[in-house]
Amino acid sequence: METRRIILAIVLSLGVLVLWQLVAVKKAPETTAVPAQTAPGPAAETAVKPESAGLPVSAAPDATAAPIPVAAEALGADREEKITVSTPLYTAQWSNKGGVLVSWKLRRHKNEKNEDLELVPAAAVEAGVSPLALLDESDPARATLEGLRTSPVNTALYKVTGGNLTLKDGETGVLRFQYADGRGLEAEKTFTFQGGRYDFGSAVSVRNGGRLSDVRIVWGPGYGNPSEAELKQRFGGGAGASFLASAKVYHAEERKYKPESSVYNYINWSAYNDNYFATIFLPEAATGSASFLRFENGKTPFFFLAASAPKTIFVGPKDNKVLAALGADTKKIIRYGMFGFITEILFVSIRAIYKVIPNWGFAIIVLTILIKILFFPLTYTSSKSMAKMAELQPKIKSLRAKYKKAKTDIQQRREMNEEMMKLYKEHGVNPAGGCLPMLIQLPVFWGFFRLLTVGIEFRHSPWMLWIKDLSVHDPTYITPILMGATQFISQKMTPTSADPSQARMMLIMPVVMTLFFLNFQSGLVLYWLTSNVLQIGQQALMNRMMSKKKVESHGKSRKK
Repeated sequence: METRRIILAIVLSLGVLVLWQLVAVKKAPETTAVPAQTAPGPAAETAVKPESAGLPVSAAPDATAAPIPVAAEALGADREEKITVSTPLYTAQWSNKGGVLVSWKLRRHKNEKNEDLELVPAAAVEAGVSPLALLDESDPARATLEGLRTSPVNTALYKVTGGNLTLKDGETGVLRFQYADGRGLEAEKTFTFQGGRYDFGSAVSVRNGGRLSDVRIVWGPGYGNPSEAELKQRFGGGAGASFLASAKVYHAEERKYKPESSVYNYINWSAYNDNYFATIFLPEAATGSASFLRFENGKTPFFFLAASAPKTIFVGPKDNKVLAALGADTKKIIRYGMFGFITEILFVSIRAIYKVIPNWGFAIIVLTILIKILFFPLTYTSSKSMAKMAELQPKIKSLRAKYKKAKTDIQQRREMNEEMMKLYKEHGVNPAGGCLPMLIQLPVFWGFFRLLTVGIEFRHSPWMLWIKDLSVHDPTYITPILMGATQFISQKMTPTSADPSQARMMLIMPVVMTLFFLNFQSGLVLYWLTSNVLQIGQQALMNRMMSKKKVESHGKSRKK
């Protein structure tokens, strides 16, 4: 009975994961767009200091430090031009038409074709709006997709100062876009880059008739360019916006878009992100505001994040170390899940192992071995308890035969339970002892699952032979089948208190678990397969130890 409950708990847990995947890969529901209404977010008390936001104080320009005077003459360019900013971490391309970002390719992260990963969505061409365009939410006519497309500050040809930049680690460069129509509209965007960093300083100002306009900087539509195949293989909630306010992170996903829960005030930062990458807008202090917007475009909606003018912008991987260096609690953007503290412990442990063994697959195997050693005393105690339960089965059957009406007669049931508890106590048996190790290890399983879902380290990381990416399922399905086989062997070796018919039924469970594991990440399957192999060895050792004790015990009994 106890064994059946253990396996049932595992199967139900895995079922939840599979159901989550099926729901997570669904496209965003097609609902009628509702204008977002400002909903005050929780007040945040922490200010984002320039040095903690990613750049030295001197390198992060202040939008109010050099206000643009009322233009006497028009200022701009005669033609559109592209400007390139190249650093060891990325290659970015800007357009002076609107002063927007048209490409941001990460050098150290690749797409499925092994090309530098592009984070600027290809849908920007269809939408007619590129990242870092400006949105004037104070004017309802402009706070629309068409308003974004046609706004003068997004269609104007800006004068460029700074030109193409090639920056080595530690070097700083400034790119400035300036525009004035000669009739009172003036705009300036200044970006300060530093080689070796994913974040850059930002200062944006727009004046109309000499008055400073309250504009927002935009990222979208969507995030990156994942293929349909990639989306189907990966677990997670997909792309969406995140906001930090009052030390708590709030998430608004594309597929679960709700206008009423997509606007936040007094935030420390806002971000558009997916499982592995993010664009984060950090204001100078925790007084910023941001909104997650959905604009209808036929059957395919466009999503944008619009944030009040940031002091710093980050575009890069959701790497724990990189985000910790960025500061402002940006590392909280990584969604570790229900057992987050366990996932973080696993992260720290596996990184330490990786420093010695620079292969994430073998690092998973070593970590699994360490976990098995850690849980060995508990597993041994559990096995002894289950072995004793198996020995007590004849006496338990006699009690059940004695109280045949226990199912319907409350008095008989009470008496039978009392005698069983007395029997367990006499023989030092804990009836729940067999379940405890598995219940404790389930959070570790979930921790590994989240580790492989959000850990940028595992994306496109190979193990050996045919396993080219530990973050997606095994394309050959060999490891899940091996996992099922080892699960069967382990189950056959484990002492059980179930009757023969129940024991035979339980042998179906490895097949069920194999089916569940077919589409899990190959790294997760590797963890469970390694755990099963170690369990077989452990069980053989424990069976031998218990058999030896049993022989010694019988020998002492005969002498008496």
